[in-house]
Amino acid sequence: MKFINITIVLLFLAIVSCGKQEPRELDLSGDWQFKIDSLNMGITEKWYTQKLPEHVKLPGSMTENGKGNDISVKTKWTGQIVDSAWYTIEKYAKYRADGNVKIPFWLQPDKHYVGAAWYQKEIDVPASWTTKNIELKLERPHWETQVWIDNKYIGMQNSLGTPHNYDLGNLPVGKHIISIRIDNAIHDINPGINAHSMTDHTQTNWNGIVGAIKLEAKSSMAFKDVKIYPDVAKKKVTIIGAIKNSIGENQKIQLRVKVKGVGENPQLLEEVLKDVEINTEGTFELGYPMGDNPLLWDEFHPNLYTMSLSLKSPLGEDSEEVTFGMREFKTKGTRFVINDKPVFLRGTLECAIFPKTGYPATDVASWRRILKIVKAHGLNHMRFHSWCPPEAALEAADELGVYLQVEASTWPNGNSSIGDGYPVDEWLYKETQAILDAYGNHPSFVMMTTGNEPLRRNHKPYLRKYVDHFRKIDNRRLYTGAADRPYLDNLDYYNNSYARIQRWGEGLRSIINKRPQTDFDYNYIIDTIPMPYVSHEIGQWCVYPNFKEIPKYTGVLKPKNFEVFKETLEDNHMGQLSDSLMLASGKLQALCYKSDIEAALRTKGFGGFQLLDLHDFPGQGTALIGVLDAFWDEKGYISPEEYSRFCNETVPLARLKKRVFFNTENLEAAIEVAHFGEHALKNASTSWKLTNVSGHVIKQGDFEKRDIPQDNGIPLGKIDVNLNEIETPQKLTLTVNVGNFSNSWDVWVYPFEKKQIDKTQFKVVSTLDKATISYLENGGKVLLTSKKGSVKPEKGGEVGIGFSSIFWNTAWTQGEKPHTLGVLCDPSHPALTEFPTEYHSNWQWWDAMSHSNAIILDEFSPDLKPVVRVIDDWFTNRRLALVFEVKIGKGKLLVSGVDLISGIENRPEAQQLLYSLKKYMVSDAFNPSVELDVKSIINLYKK
Repeated sequence: MKFINITIVLLFLAIVSCGKQEPRELDLSGDWQFKIDSLNMGITEKWYTQKLPEHVKLPGSMTENGKGNDISVKTKWTGQIVDSAWYTIEKYAKYRADGNVKIPFWLQPDKHYVGAAWYQKEIDVPASWTTKNIELKLERPHWETQVWIDNKYIGMQNSLGTPHNYDLGNLPVGKHIISIRIDNAIHDINPGINAHSMTDHTQTNWNGIVGAIKLEAKSSMAFKDVKIYPDVAKKKVTIIGAIKNSIGENQKIQLRVKVKGVGENPQLLEEVLKDVEINTEGTFELGYPMGDNPLLWDEFHPNLYTMSLSLKSPLGEDSEEVTFGMREFKTKGTRFVINDKPVFLRGTLECAIFPKTGYPATDVASWRRILKIVKAHGLNHMRFHSWCPPEAALEAADELGVYLQVEASTWPNGNSSIGDGYPVDEWLYKETQAILDAYGNHPSFVMMTTGNEPLRRNHKPYLRKYVDHFRKIDNRRLYTGAADRPYLDNLDYYNNSYARIQRWGEGLRSIINKRPQTDFDYNYIIDTIPMPYVSHEIGQWCVYPNFKEIPKYTGVLKPKNFEVFKETLEDNHMGQLSDSLMLASGKLQALCYKSDIEAALRTKGFGGFQLLDLHDFPGQGTALIGVLDAFWDEKGYISPEEYSRFCNETVPLARLKKRVFFNTENLEAAIEVAHFGEHALKNASTSWKLTNVSGHVIKQGDFEKRDIPQDNGIPLGKIDVNLNEIETPQKLTLTVNVGNFSNSWDVWVYPFEKKQIDKTQFKVVSTLDKATISYLENGGKVLLTSKKGSVKPEKGGEVGIGFSSIFWNTAWTQGEKPHTLGVLCDPSHPALTEFPTEYHSNWQWWDAMSHSNAIILDEFSPDLKPVVRVIDDWFTNRRLALVFEVKIGKGKLLVSGVDLISGIENRPEAQQLLYSLKKYMVSDAFNPSVELDVKSIINLYKK
């Protein structure tokens, strides 16, 4: 019995021993020793031979570990500050005081540090690694690393976009010390202080390592690089690889390759064997057939494959797994095509915005969440503005079918340049090559560029050579020189900012502030460009801050900018309005984005657009330009379902010459569709209807069924509706359906003939003369409607008022107009009974906002509540009125910042608003509660 028990134990130990696998890698995450090297003495003093005194956790940043300096007026930021008023003006003095520092430029980190810091850890090399070569892999360090093993210097790397991998060679079994010096300061290589790869505007210029940190054991013969080149037409892939031979002699190896589908892709392909002979660091090339029916990758069917490669040699074995997709992303004329099917890029930016950590996530789940939100809003594309994301982002995009534009970490503008012979020129080539080597197999990685908006004298020849160079090296994606500029004839596509409804510097001269209609496109621009045209950073429409967002900042970045804006709003007696200001301005913002996106979709042969942005940009003065917040969460004024009505693979479109009609007119519209779905639509049903706010159908109809190809500018028919049955002023909605897709546009109809109002009961004036003042003080009713430009600058005349929302933000644009965010009003107010409105701006307010002054009410009692409020810039938070009412003596005064006199015969909206105000004035409802002296009103206006 005893013999049997011993046998069983020995057998068990043998089984356990046979089943035990030697570790191929060691995870180095956890506790590390640490020391700041602000004086750059660490190398001279050989800190790699000393035990560092402090402790941190990695992965992580110095800020997350509570290391660095407190924020103060003296903090040396990485990022351009266009509006430096915070440093000087009295308004911000309390926010510069010790213990209450609050900066308005961007999100504020708990700690800040720029310079060198040392990280150190003891490792224990296992006995099973005796014959192995060891590699140290650092994912997402920031940014220059230098590595020592014990007292041996290993090397330096400075990629901003790819892992830093160090060959440590064959280390003796036992304990060793790894020391890593990380420097996040800009030295001779300058990507640009505003580049999102490193600026405080977005992810912060952090110091640390935030991804995987590990040691890997490799045999003396191991894979170094594997690139997979799909050939869709020939149903095969070409594998081009490099194998590292540590022995230094020619070796014979056997390659084994097999491919299987990922996820719902069930395919399992035949194994291929090949014997090859390589030199010290040789390459190999191998064709691999993908079977008779390989599944292709695109936005609709993101089919993926995993290729398993293994090698056997007398020096050992190695293996590698690579995920790839069968796709061909090319151009055809002015179109992008994937697998020969047309693509219209509907994109947003990711500007390295990570409001909890201050650095990009390196896990797939985080990126999967973001990209699912992007797709839910009808988008199929993401541009990484002047930075390269971690591999997790590309893996998520592969899985979900999102087309990516990756950029090589630079914004050579302002304090930096390319093409002028500085070290960044050579570094940018190395950075791009590292990105292609690390991420080039990802099918979602379809576009590549150096970065954003270069602006120097020699960048054009540099970028021309750059595009030619990398297109020859890796043709699996398309290349352009840089986002927005310049145009070069050797580009694969042109990324440019002309085709949008508001350009930088246009202010009130922009399309949206001059054209309240949808009967325009950008063909006059793209007809001159013989390649796909992608409109650069369209949108940039602001919304008022959502102060309910403040508690969400539970990480190392704090919204001190929001706190400043909230406090100034409360100081101006409007704190209770914060939600309403956000929601009303949000409705206008969404309207602006709809206008921007539809203009691109109406343009025949357009390549696509890149929004700035679907979510908020916290830097550059605080650019609240997202319908989503910095966390990619909804704000409450537009849902993904609503957004995707005008931004999707299939979007019905209407060309309307105007939005406001008299009931003596006909509503005319040319209807078309932009369709870039998976297939052409066969015998598609299309219909339209015109409804009122209660849903009652005024008119409806069907267009003839037809086939709809994958294209845009496809006419469906025309609508011509006589409006003479509309007897009361009202908003109508035109809705067009194409299959399961629907889109709509609001229009307004006003009676041409209006019921007479007794004019003897009031006066309408543009100035308060002595007679009018006497009439008013003795009990009369007066409507004061001033001409645009008549209000004193300090009383509101300096406020740039227009229809659109603020563009980007006034701090960064140095006060570009408009300075306001639309209107906020009570739709049920009796003054607006005959001027149907929501609580926010819509297109019927375009005329009013284009012919108006804002009037500042700050000097008056907080009890003076405007009938129609103008939403001010959050940097100033003034109480702005468009329409307000007061008592003057025994009389009643209604003040309109809108000019309701000049050219009114050609302004139906002004006629209707004037009529509504007059009708209100003769009613019992006109009873102002706040009394003012007439001199305070006169003092609002220029003499």
